[in-house]
Amino acid sequence: MKWLKSSFSEASGNACVEVAVMSPGGIALRESDSPAIVLSTSPAALRALLLRVRAGAVESPRP
Repeated sequence: MKWLKSSFSEASGNACVEVAVMSPGGIALRESDSPAIVLSTSPAALRALLLRVRAGAVESPRP
């Protein structure tokens, strides 16, 4: 898989989310500082999550 980093990632590249296209048609996500942990989802589920985040319907976790 070819992993892509966000254009908003830090210069060091160690604090970002990476995304890759899986076959057939899945999406893989991982954190650059924990690359062994990979989440997989469908494009439709990822789109729904991103739309909710952009709309402010998902809160950030509190420490």
